[in-house]
Amino acid sequence: MTKREFYNKLMRLTVPIAFQTLMLAAVAAADAFMLGSLEQNAMSAVSLATQIQFIQNLLISANVATVEILGAQYFGKGDRDTLKDIFAIAIRWNVVVAIIFAGACVCVPGTLMQVFTNDEVLIQLGCEYLRIAGWTYLMTGISQCYLAMMKVTNHVNTSAIISSVTVVIDICLNAIFIFGLLGFPRLGVRGAALSTFIARSFEIVVTIIISHKEGYLSLDLGRIFKHNRLLVLDFRKCMWPILGACMFWGVGFSSYTAFMGHMGQDATAANSIAAVVRDLVCCMCDGIAMGGGILVGNELGAGRLDAGKEAGIRLMKISFLIGIVSTIIMLALTPVLLHFVDLSPGANYYLRGMMIIMAFYMIGRSVNTITINGIFSAGGDTLFDMYSLAVSMWCLAVPLAALGTFVFHWPVFLVYACTCLDEVGKIPWTMYHFRKYKWVKDLTR
Repeated sequence: MTKREFYNKLMRLTVPIAFQTLMLAAVAAADAFMLGSLEQNAMSAVSLATQIQFIQNLLISANVATVEILGAQYFGKGDRDTLKDIFAIAIRWNVVVAIIFAGACVCVPGTLMQVFTNDEVLIQLGCEYLRIAGWTYLMTGISQCYLAMMKVTNHVNTSAIISSVTVVIDICLNAIFIFGLLGFPRLGVRGAALSTFIARSFEIVVTIIISHKEGYLSLDLGRIFKHNRLLVLDFRKCMWPILGACMFWGVGFSSYTAFMGHMGQDATAANSIAAVVRDLVCCMCDGIAMGGGILVGNELGAGRLDAGKEAGIRLMKISFLIGIVSTIIMLALTPVLLHFVDLSPGANYYLRGMMIIMAFYMIGRSVNTITINGIFSAGGDTLFDMYSLAVSMWCLAVPLAALGTFVFHWPVFLVYACTCLDEVGKIPWTMYHFRKYKWVKDLTR
């Protein structure tokens, strides 16, 4: 590919995916700001409660990431029959995960909330949210498989439109149910959960209907009970390292939230806002990682290994540029955010410091996300992510933050800085592994 062709393909894939990621992050932002304007504790409680969904999404994401890796390569090869088998394998896994998490949220929400906080007010509010939101978890896994298949089969725009419309519905219903507009009762945290349930119901119905249109890939129910042994082995070989990495990363991030939850309501509220802003700014690097990964995977699956390698090198260089841009955006947003967010003086003080710390964290986050989740994964090199997280997060960041919270009682800023060490410290290791080019591989049979 020429540079012009590369950037054209990258933009066609990245822009819709980045926009889709941005819209999904906008739901969390809307929840935070609407509930924050209602009551600080309501915002904090929902932020903690959604950590349950965050963990479920990690299990689903490992599955969906495998769909995108193998799907991109088999689509590049032109093998639609195998794509249908990959779709069926993914649906089986996600349905099992969804049933487990939905049951836990509906039946024992209090036990789940106690993992993240010991504040009785936050636990009670979180339970109100989970009893309703838990039902949405039954639908999320299925709809995410459909949307992933749309992305790898050149229908990325359709996927983005469906997700965006779902988000708009969710945000509008959020305002109606949380504040009691248009004659509806004022439901607070229950309103946030109810709006999510209705929006997700819309999403799954629309994705299934569109998937049956000509040119799209729909689910063949007969294949769900069909066992393609070699493909299942390939799927598991690719997915298990991703799942390990997702669990390391996800449980680690949930631990960070729990540490802040045990440092008081002001720290919890500030961390809730900082996390929302982080997710919004990260949409750019997440979109490039996913879109770039599909682009590299298409080339590798088609047998054009040299073109895939060249595309990966270009993506790696772009990752540093995106990191610098993200840092500048984060610093620029800090004074604007502090002006519009209505927090207590203590929470406002914590938020300012967290935003500055996070600005420098964004360089590591961008480089590692695009390189590891985009380039390495495209060629099936999924073990590195798990190993690097085991060392950088679980041998460094999590122990330091835990000791600072429960043993040494460090200041909030120091504990928060510890939670950001993993991404920054991983950059040299990631670049060293990149230059081994183990990711330049055709995974198709």
